[in-house]
Amino acid sequence: MARPGGRRRVSCFVVPIEARDAPARLALARRSGRIPLVLDERWPAEVRVGVLSLLSQTPAPAGAHWAALTSGTSGAPRVVVRTDASWAKSFPAVERLLGARPGDIVLLPAPPSSSLTLFSLVHALTSGPAPELAATSSRATLFHGTPTHLAAVLASERAPLLRAALVGGMPLPADTRAAALARGIRVVEYYGAAELSFVAYDDDGRGLRPFPGVEIAVRGGVIWARSAYTALGYLGGPGPLRRDGAWASVGDRGRMEGGRLRVAGREDDAIQTAGATVIPSELERVLRTVDGVADAVVVGLPAPGVGRLVAALIEPAHPGAVDAATLRAASARLFAPAHRPRLWFAGTIARTSSGKIARAEVERRLASGEVPRV
Repeated sequence: MARPGGRRRVSCFVVPIEARDAPARLALARRSGRIPLVLDERWPAEVRVGVLSLLSQTPAPAGAHWAALTSGTSGAPRVVVRTDASWAKSFPAVERLLGARPGDIVLLPAPPSSSLTLFSLVHALTSGPAPELAATSSRATLFHGTPTHLAAVLASERAPLLRAALVGGMPLPADTRAAALARGIRVVEYYGAAELSFVAYDDDGRGLRPFPGVEIAVRGGVIWARSAYTALGYLGGPGPLRRDGAWASVGDRGRMEGGRLRVAGREDDAIQTAGATVIPSELERVLRTVDGVADAVVVGLPAPGVGRLVAALIEPAHPGAVDAATLRAASARLFAPAHRPRLWFAGTIARTSSGKIARAEVERRLASGEVPRV
């Protein structure tokens, strides 16, 4: 309900991962004048308490209609608030890119607390495809999720007969795109952020171009975007979103090559080691091409004298798929000396509920010795 002076607070409710009533509950909240925020029922108690405390103490800014959570890949989740128009203005472009038709059903394997799933749920309240909150579905014709979820759907025995897939949240591996195309699935990869929404897209596998309605600039190696899709900001304390007039950035690094955007990771993910700056995403992209590597994540571990050592956690394609000698030989062949991982680990990569790499948790596990060295 509206409070005196027009200041409203964000209301939260927990929606199970496969809850079919999520759209109805969002619509009810909207009609009652509340700003809904979907929480994840699997969160640790301390995370939930922190978010609830923030909501109880912080009124939403004027014009806010929706609230979403950042992925929490680098720490505690932040609450992002945005206007209705900041999402609604991108709906027509999304429908065109996917070739959406009446009667389409979009498969949403990430939980409703994920901002990408919430976007599609809000889209469904207007002209968007009907949502299917499930790991897979034989009825779905469209898909919206992360590359991890798409790969799982393609490998499922109940793989749906999808026509198109909207894929974001992390870089799309070439083999996942190829597997989807082999099944006749049109793939639209996109780059964005909870704060910026859509920034760039790639529908042909040749690189990211500005999303319809977005201007992109790279200043000092940092990506800036100008569009009508940017959020209002955060509840409570500051976050990575910064503004320069109509332009906004979350600190992601990148460069333009032939009109295509190459994203190189967040500024604060950069590893300073022995005088060199290492961008983890650039190493990860190359490591994923090594035989026997299903996925890889690169972090910096504290090391006296050099700042941080570059460490790589490899998720093998199958047990015994990689060994130390193979990884070091590949590293020597692929990377300059200052950028080569010095510490190698093998195991399962920690991910957030939406399928993104949980970098802070990966770093904690490696530093604590929970993951075996290769």
